[in-house]
Amino acid sequence: MSEKRRRVKQTISLEARLVDEARRLREEAERLPPGHARDETLRKARQAETGSHMSEWLDSPGLRPPD
Repeated sequence: MSEKRRRVKQTISLEARLVDEARRLREEAERLPPGHARDETLRKARQAETGSHMSEWLDSPGLRPPD
């Protein structure tokens, strides 16, 4: 028998959640010593920032179909 998916209503926008995640990851990276773990954490932070920018761009009025 298949399980039902739990639905969660997000109260914070995707952009805000991604910005918060990027900020958290950058703070975490500052506490790590130079090396692979720090590089990976910074990479994830950049990905979150890029995702936020892409989401903002996709929601921009310039991409809306004409009325």
